[in-house]
Amino acid sequence: MSGPRSTELFARAQRVIPGGVNSPVRAFRAVGGDPIFIARAAGAYLYDADGVQYTDYIGSWGPMILGHAHPEVVRAITEAAARGTSYGAPTELEVRFAEAITLLYPSIEMMRAVSSGTEATMAAVRVARGHTGRDLIVKFEGCYHGHADFLLVKAGSGAATLGVPDSAGVPASAAANTATLAYNDLAALRDLFAARGAAIAAVIVEPVVGNMGCVPPEPGFLEAIIELCKAHGAVSIFDEVMTGSRLSPSGLQGRAGLAPDMTCLGKIVGGGLPLAVYGGRRDIMQNVAPLGPVYQAGTLSGNPVAVSAALATLALLSDALYTHLETLGARLEAGMRASIARHGVAACVQRVGSMLTLFFTPGPVRSWSDASASDTARFGRWHRGMRERGQYWPPSQYEAAFIGGAHSVADIDATIAACDEALAQSA
Repeated sequence: MSGPRSTELFARAQRVIPGGVNSPVRAFRAVGGDPIFIARAAGAYLYDADGVQYTDYIGSWGPMILGHAHPEVVRAITEAAARGTSYGAPTELEVRFAEAITLLYPSIEMMRAVSSGTEATMAAVRVARGHTGRDLIVKFEGCYHGHADFLLVKAGSGAATLGVPDSAGVPASAAANTATLAYNDLAALRDLFAARGAAIAAVIVEPVVGNMGCVPPEPGFLEAIIELCKAHGAVSIFDEVMTGSRLSPSGLQGRAGLAPDMTCLGKIVGGGLPLAVYGGRRDIMQNVAPLGPVYQAGTLSGNPVAVSAALATLALLSDALYTHLETLGARLEAGMRASIARHGVAACVQRVGSMLTLFFTPGPVRSWSDASASDTARFGRWHRGMRERGQYWPPSQYEAAFIGGAHSVADIDATIAACDEALAQSA
């Protein structure tokens, strides 16, 4: 599937990098074949080491909402780098960035810049624990919040049972204060709060899940998380690393009119560079050092090059962009649904805005239990068919695809045609 140059690079990489990749899903093991090594990107397209062009629906796993190498973002990065790549000191840029974030996200009264989504969620949970004086964290199956030990936790044997490690190297003690429930299971959440509400420091959730494929919340689910946390003195945390400025300029919370206690952001708001955010209510964030006792620090936090890319990106998030994304998303969804019906495939398409997943299960998919019933072998065959037709789709059944502003109607129509052929081939 991959060309000779990618094959050569993968062989070299496997000698010096675990699995030959720096993040597991890039290895293509879930879909078969070797990974494609990318040489460059522009607009809606990637070009691999062998010069093959692909229409990109990964977008660096979400950040490239404007398309790759947008001229204004590149200009901002270049100009910032010429002034120095890192100072380890305060800058006007990071003040402007924080002001821009708090303007877009009214629920964020104060924020801290960090370098990754994992760092943001890890710090947010620490702050919530410090603010409440409690230890128990509640998360949901299928939601991924980075690779901090206490968030790599799978469900125990019952709704109110504490979690067990979901990765080698995570001590049982690290998972002992994390409870995992099914996403969209409001009854289980209410039961857990009734049983242990006084011990719960925070509930963290992807408001639209992207890390088991695109799974939207059931009506009232997110509202109940916020209300239950408020009633029991816990902290509601929306992990909008993926959805932040993806589903609207102010993320899912802006789209739905919700105000969580804390929010984690990354990807788009980082302008495609290593930059992320955690923030929330002023009284909570005042627990962070040097104001309060919760310690968090980072040499590259608020890096001037990354912040410059972020400011340039945020300035380009227009109503016209989101209208374009919604139009393209609806067109792609309709075309894929028509292909599914034409071929009689046991599959469904789920979309929220410019996030979309083709699940090889009849659906609807509301939880990890539903998602995990997908025919992953057929997804792998379909994915290989899409690659053969120049479509760069997430190499896992359990990852959302992303549409960007650089995609055109012609791109979407070509993808629909490729999907139709790949569905027939995957039977």
